[in-house]
Amino acid sequence: MAITERPTRRDLLSKSAALGVVVASAPLTIAEAIAGWEQREQGVRKPTAWDEIGPFYKRSAPHTATLLRNGDPGLPLQVAGRVYGTGGEVLQGATIEVWQADHFGHYDLDGYSYRATLIADGNGAYRFDSMMPGHYPGRVCQHIHYLVQAPGHKPLTTQLYFATDPVFEGDPDRNYTRDPLIQSRELVRPVALAGDPKDIHAAVTFEIVLERI
Repeated sequence: MAITERPTRRDLLSKSAALGVVVASAPLTIAEAIAGWEQREQGVRKPTAWDEIGPFYKRSAPHTATLLRNGDPGLPLQVAGRVYGTGGEVLQGATIEVWQADHFGHYDLDGYSYRATLIADGNGAYRFDSMMPGHYPGRVCQHIHYLVQAPGHKPLTTQLYFATDPVFEGDPDRNYTRDPLIQSRELVRPVALAGDPKDIHAAVTFEIVLERI
């Protein structure tokens, strides 16, 4: 039995144009219309998976990009990323609230340590410096909480997890379900080590994609 290749979208559009089914409005040519369609599809992004907000959220966290405290133990951590809409557009001015446990797995319930409010810049980018969160009773994996909001888009609560978490035993693809609150493998992000050998820190990229209302 002969195996035929599945036609690409470009092939289908080209054949439709040849048959007169698709007509490009002036001043676009058919080739330009196809290129524009492909570019638009490439910009489409999947919304970031939802995750529990958890019991430790506090309003009015300070506007700071530095969560870590001088003298605190643990592995320094830098998290950076961008906030997008599902069409691939950057969402400048988006509000990103983050909160986490410290190295020992403790949340600051009296103050605002390891809590921050960030504003995405003109490129939709955000960044903060912290410490790798610890484990604590009641949760399996290390994580950082997010609440992200932007005008015209649905608010998102989610959590960032780390592929280096010992719970995953080096295989987050297979073992991420050990934490029943992890809603998607995509929330488990790679961790790189960066910096001077005497001043190493972990670095993670975590992009956020919001749906329109």
